[in-house]
Amino acid sequence: QVQLVESGGGLVQAGGSLRLSCAASGLTFSSYTMGWFRLAPGKAREFVARISWSGRSTYYADSVKGRFTVSRHNANNTVSLQMNTLKPEDTAVYYCAAGSRPYEIPNINPSNFGSWGQGTQVTVSS
Repeated sequence: QVQLVESGGGLVQAGGSLRLSCAASGLTFSSYTMGWFRLAPGKAREFVARISWSGRSTYYADSVKGRFTVSRHNANNTVSLQMNTLKPEDTAVYYCAAGSRPYEIPNINPSNFGSWGQGTQVTVSS
């Protein structure tokens, strides 16, 4: 059974930074593309970032490009999201997710990610 557990959320002032982590178990982590998504009140789930199984390929939503960095450490089954220059509109619950199939870079549609964590709240005050 796949388990994804996010941590690192919290309250931060605009312009500040946070680093989210996601610990994975129950899958061959190094074979799966990992993604970060977020869900804000009244909005649809939004893609944030994606990193391929090897870490060589990354992709970001335009809204976070240049501010957020996704990375992974396959030796300890973790993926991270470094968030800098945070804005109030970044406030959301952030989720990590694993691609549905190994050695595939899925489309950023959430339906292409088969396993999800429980989420961690990020609140950015103005």
